[in-house]
This record gives sequence, structure tokens and C-alpha cells, in this order.
Amino acid sequence: MTTPAGSGAGFGSVSWWGLSPALDLQAESPPVDSRGGTEPRTPELDVLLLGSVDGRHLLRTLARAALWPRKRLHFYVLENNLEAVARHMLIFSLALEEPEKMGLQERSETFLEVWGNALLRPQVAAFVRAQANRLAHLVPEPDRLAEQLPWLSLDALKFRERDALEAMFRFWAGGEKGPEAFPMSRLWDSRLRHYLGSRYDARRGVSDWDLHMKLHDRGARVIHTREFRRWRDTGVAFELRDSSAYHVPNRTLASGRLLSHHGERVAARGYWGDIATGPFVAFGIEADDDSLLRTSNGQPVKTAGEITQHNVTELFREVAAWGRPRKTLGNPKEVHQDGDGSPEAVPALEFFTVHFLPLGSAQTLHHRSCYKERFQLLYVACGMVHLLSPDLGACVVPGGRLVVELARYLVDLRQEQLQGFATRVGELARAAGFTPRPQARPSETFARFYKAPDSACHRPDAAVGSVTPPPEVLVPPLEDQGQPLERRTPPSGLLKQPSESPAPPTENQTPTPESLTTLPDARSPISDL
Repeated sequence: MTTPAGSGAGFGSVSWWGLSPALDLQAESPPVDSRGGTEPRTPELDVLLLGSVDGRHLLRTLARAALWPRKRLHFYVLENNLEAVARHMLIFSLALEEPEKMGLQERSETFLEVWGNALLRPQVAAFVRAQANRLAHLVPEPDRLAEQLPWLSLDALKFRERDALEAMFRFWAGGEKGPEAFPMSRLWDSRLRHYLGSRYDARRGVSDWDLHMKLHDRGARVIHTREFRRWRDTGVAFELRDSSAYHVPNRTLASGRLLSHHGERVAARGYWGDIATGPFVAFGIEADDDSLLRTSNGQPVKTAGEITQHNVTELFREVAAWGRPRKTLGNPKEVHQDGDGSPEAVPALEFFTVHFLPLGSAQTLHHRSCYKERFQLLYVACGMVHLLSPDLGACVVPGGRLVVELARYLVDLRQEQLQGFATRVGELARAAGFTPRPQARPSETFARFYKAPDSACHRPDAAVGSVTPPPEVLVPPLEDQGQPLERRTPPSGLLKQPSESPAPPTENQTPTPESLTTLPDARSPISDL
């Protein structure tokens, strides 16, 4: 049996990287009023992000902060799994590492491997273990956490979610020794076999077809055949050293699930992420330096991996520049100076905070007065579009903006499905009280809206229910890597009405020991999923 095209199964049920280029969120936001009472104050920008997954938008926003008037930035991040929250924390800890402890090149290479590779070099794996051990000790101690990571706020998380985060970090730190605790190569191959079915022996041809006939046609021409094949076969997207150096499983890509095994529910750990598109889109298909996108004889001179490495290095360089004397690159009137006329040092850690919100709280935020009409910008990833509703729209200030990630780079979806998804996004946004932005540049990657000052977010239940896009395509039902192929039921069509929560595994979804790793403590890492 072969996974049918248009099923969305290659996207997986857990997102590890974004399917769109990184955005500068200040460029997407409306102007912020700096007047407060009788004295001027530092303006504040509040952004709510649903499913941003890898922190790319936050990092680019911080790197581009020098181009904008000084603001206090508040990022409120809501994910659908705690593994993404843990990866956020690890990625930001790496990005904000002191230059004296880790050089720029080492930091950017470590980021690329942890973020996008299924297998790590031993040095990088040692860094992950050390950072995970540190975070595992900080999460249960709020005072130490606030002292050492002042940019991070876990205050909104439930206690059981914090306990689950601690358990994940301890697993990353090597609480369970040996590669058999998470046999990544075997899990990757098992998922690939399950996805391709009878096409597995022709997987290189399938890879070339998906790359040239889909990703290249949709604008990602810089992705090279060799690097895309390597990622599809092994999960290694960024090979910065000799291929033999990558052999340690990347435990940050592990996620836990409850599956049915011989009629009983068992806790299992596996890989249920993307095996179709890859991590090349987030930083690898656009660049501020046009020379990186130059072509020769119709072929790009740089690969997506090389562009990604350049963009991440420059991004980290800009983030590290915070806290040092600098001048604004934009309007000269926006330069901040001290009394003696010298450029003012802007400390990064004092002017942005990342707040993590509880899982499943998207539909209840408006009940809390502190979130009602608070956010100037709402960002929704394509895997979380089904949460866009009038209740969520009530959290955006009048005149605020909405940016929705479209499914352009989901290779499993046909063109008519992409168009249908974009139409549904527009319907959902209008039902939530938003209107398309007339001045927004046309884009197949993002849909942009704004909330009119006189808009009223009423609750048209029937209308909202009829336009909700299904999680079956963007967040497919939990699947078992060892399930016999002929017993797998593919997800239904793109426009099917979703249920309130993901359907539990059926009796037919019977895991096998070869494809799953049983968790010794079933309660800690998966109790809140």
C-alpha cells in the first residue's frame, strides 16, 4: 500500500521546524503608541504566536530590533505539545549564550544540528546534555530561573506541565543511557517505510519528484538534490563535517504518545515529525544578501544548507550585538543616546520576554481580562489554524493584525488543496473579526489580515463550525511506526470537519517493539499531551 498524495501524512503529528521563512514581527505589527499618562514611556509590543514551533520568528525579530524604535517586546507562545516548549528553551539558551563561552561559528553550527538534524556529532550531543541538565534544575526553581534566564517566563504553565518539562530535560540529559533509549536511525527508517509504502525501494525517485516538481515549483529552488536526498534518507539536513561524525541520536526530536498495544494503552517514545519537506524553508530559501540567491546557467550557486548557515550566523551576530553601543540603522531620529551624546547600550535581556502559555488555552484566553484586547499581532501557524475563532480574535486589539502561515511548502498537498486551504483561512479570519489587509503584498506563504477598530467579535457558531480546516492534514492522527501498512487508514480529505480533540489510536494501530521505545515513566513526559 502507498500513502496517497494529498493525505498530509508526511507532515507528521508533531512539528519540529517551521514551514515558512522567518519573519520580523515588528514589520508585521501596527505602530505602537508610546504615550502613557503625562510622561512618555517605552512602548510595548505584545505578540501572540500559535505554533511558531522553532522560535525563528522571535530570533529574527530580535536580530532586526536595531532597525526599529526602541520597544519592550513581549512574546506569548502557545504550542500544542510540551516538546516544542522545551526545544524553544534550549534554542534560546543557545542563541543567547555568552560569546566568551561559545564562539559565533560554533554556536551557529550547534544550532543547525540540534534544530534540523536527526543525528548529532558527539560534541554537540555533549552540549545538549549539559544544557538539558542545567534546564532540568532550573525549571522547578522559579527564583533561580528568573535570575539566570530573565528573558523566560513559565509563570502561566501548570505545575504538571513544568513537571513534564523537567522530565523531558532529564531524558535529554541522558537519564536513560545508551542509543537504544531513542534509536533515531531505526525510527526514521521505520517512519519512512510506513510513509512511502510500496514506493520505498524507489525513494530516491520519489525524493527527486517532490523536490523538483513541488518544492522548486513553489519557490524553493535553492534546495539542492543531494542535500534533500540525504535528509530524506538519514534525517541529516546540515552536514557541516564528515558524514561519519553524525551518529548520536538527537533526543530533542523525541516525543511521547499513548498507543494501543494488544488492547492496552502503553506509553511510547518515537519520532512523529516531518519526513516530507525538511527544515530548509525556515532560513534557507530567502536572504538579505541577494548574492546568495544568484544563479549560474539557471542553477543556484548556493545550496539551501549554505544559505541557512549564513543566515543563522548573521542572525546570531545581530542578537549578540545587543547590549553593546550601536546606532539604529533606520531613521536617524530613532538613535538612542545618553546624555553625553554617545550611542546607548541596549541590553537584550531587559527588553524582551518569552511567555509560555498552557497547552490548549487558545479558546480560554479571552476569559482572562489580562489577555482581552491585549495583542497587537497574532501569528497562527498552518498546523494551528483550526484554533482561529472569535474567542481568539477577542484577544487582539482593534487595529491589530493577524498573520497566518499557509501550507505552501507541504509537499503532500495538491494545488487545489492549497487553494482550498487558503480560502478556508480567509473564511475563518473573517469569522474571527479580521479583514484582509489591502496594502499587504501578495503572498502564497502568508495570509495577512487586520482587525477593524469597529469590528465586533460575535460568536457565529454555525458559521465557524462550517469553515474550520481539519487537523487531519496538518496534524494527522497519531500513527504507529510499526503498524502493518495494509491496515493503515489514511486521513480523510483536507476539508473534512474536525473533532474537538485528536482521535485516540484505534485497535488497528498496534505498535511493534522495533518501531517504538517504551517509556519507563509514563506519567512525566506525556501526562499533559
